[in-house]
Amino acid sequence: MQRTHTSPLRKVDVPILLSPPTLTGNEISQFQKMLASGWIAPVGPVVSTFESALARATTFPYVAALSSGTMALQIAYRLANLAPGDEVWTSTLTYIATVAPAVQMGAVPVFLDVDPQSWTLDAGLLADALAQADRKGRLPRLVVSVDLYGQCANLPKIVKVCDRWGVRVISDSAEGMGAMAYGRQAGRGAWLAAFSFNGNKIITCGGGGALAADEPHLIAQAHFLARQARESAPHYQHEMLGYNACIPAPCAAVGLAQLPSLATRVARRRHVFAMYEAALSDLPGISFMPEPDWSHSSRWLSVMLVDAEKSGISCVEICHALTAAGVESRPVWKPMHMQPVFSKARVIGGTIAERLFRDGLCLPSGTGLQPEEQMHVISTIRKLMAR
Repeated sequence: MQRTHTSPLRKVDVPILLSPPTLTGNEISQFQKMLASGWIAPVGPVVSTFESALARATTFPYVAALSSGTMALQIAYRLANLAPGDEVWTSTLTYIATVAPAVQMGAVPVFLDVDPQSWTLDAGLLADALAQADRKGRLPRLVVSVDLYGQCANLPKIVKVCDRWGVRVISDSAEGMGAMAYGRQAGRGAWLAAFSFNGNKIITCGGGGALAADEPHLIAQAHFLARQARESAPHYQHEMLGYNACIPAPCAAVGLAQLPSLATRVARRRHVFAMYEAALSDLPGISFMPEPDWSHSSRWLSVMLVDAEKSGISCVEICHALTAAGVESRPVWKPMHMQPVFSKARVIGGTIAERLFRDGLCLPSGTGLQPEEQMHVISTIRKLMAR
């Protein structure tokens, strides 16, 4: 049922969504080119052109476009020869897709807390934990860093720490497209990096993902696995199991239409974040996701923190008020170590992630968010806190 908003700043009686897809207008043209080519399968010139465009956008020389970001991680774990009983360490403040494919392969997850300055994997905590693991003779097979809400993890520090112990690093950059750290694009420096083009991402194909690397043989193997691991033979020959995991050409065409506007989209999302910060930071107990000086976040989502003791109101109450006003908002990711499915998993630290989950709220951040829509969000919050 549609909600009617009474705010004078908002006249359109439709929900304000968290991060809806924004089309450029070039999608139809790309679709027409794809149809004219006759290639609508998950192979062909459109997919290859999309992969080349992704290589330029991410600055990775080799990229495989896949059916989802989750599948990109699944294949990354296969390339790492992940085996049952191997440990995979990652940030506890993430979406379940970061670690689910590894657990489904029999790996054991270990969750680490985040750095309060970036909300991403704490490199110092990781260093101490790896040193202890080495003394016990139980180093992890992999460390998976996570880019969060458009904020890159501190990959140079994480990779340096892991290199000391010979542990590979995979970057889950599903939320990091267009973000930068130390002047480099999201995921750069990792052994493999996974990206997502889900419907709510800055660049969306309606679905889809990608795996990127510096080494050509890794992406060649990713393509092989994504095409059901079919051997080079005139008949169907399979010597291992693979996946049906290539991106369909129609999805690639949509992504191809959107990639040229990536920088504009990042600038727009950063502007939305800056507007929230300027309009709400004077309220007691309200703050926003920090940005370290080495980072240039894409601000995929604008995240607000609510200190209930100082503000007199909880994050949950603000979320409910926004819902009543026709505005979609969402709590920060519930940490993995708090999820029932991982109740027996080992966690190192965790209190910072728990606080961010308790106090954090994601606000509407879409590239196409209109000024009057954002003012309606801001007005709703200010009115609630003025009571």
